[in-house]
Amino acid sequence: MKIIPAPSGKKLVWYLAMEEYLASNVKEDTMFLWVVRPTVIFGRHQVMENEVNIPWCEANGIEMYRRKSGGGCVYADEGNLMVSYISPSPHSEQVFADYMRMMSDALRKMGYPAVTTEHNDILVEGRKVSGNACYALPASTIVHGTMLWQVNFNRLQQAITPPAEKLAKHGVESVRQRVVNLCTIRQNKKLRVTPHLDDMGDLMICLTQLLADSIGDLPENAYTAIEAIEQTYLDPDFLHPAE
Repeated sequence: MKIIPAPSGKKLVWYLAMEEYLASNVKEDTMFLWVVRPTVIFGRHQVMENEVNIPWCEANGIEMYRRKSGGGCVYADEGNLMVSYISPSPHSEQVFADYMRMMSDALRKMGYPAVTTEHNDILVEGRKVSGNACYALPASTIVHGTMLWQVNFNRLQQAITPPAEKLAKHGVESVRQRVVNLCTIRQNKKLRVTPHLDDMGDLMICLTQLLADSIGDLPENAYTAIEAIEQTYLDPDFLHPAE
């Protein structure tokens, strides 16, 4: 698999646009890793007002966007590693299964006893460290996921307001109960986690070493195309579709 270093400092939807660009242009499985300032991203079919604490996000400078894939609401900040995986295969179910296996295997090689769930999550010691969603295109598949390294859970719990029945389904009382940071688990002396895994940069390097067959580059002429795709996410009619 090829890993492409992604530019830093972009809005979350720029990276979603980069996924779409690569889905139309790559001929091999490709991944890129990225980090954004505090942002909430929710699924294509979700009602924004039901999932996001809009007044709190606006007051605290949290950006809010809708994505084109399904799945639940995600809070991302500088402690949440975002993973984008693009395959030139239209067989999305198989691509997603391969991705989940690949990422959980990588975590286990780092020393984390990771398992996957039917809810598209990766758990370590019964708590979520990664959420994932799949976006099927006619001739390719996009998978995006998270790796919770050192997320600010206080801000996460303020920003996201999932329906009570969703939490009840998982047998928990709050978002905070369901999730845990990988850096927190690392403090468990019973686990033999990779000794040099000290920060987000180390996590990115470790994943690259475990997953990459080659390192690629984003062509210079890709930026104009990606910025054009980004505008589709910023369209007010996409963010707030008519009921």
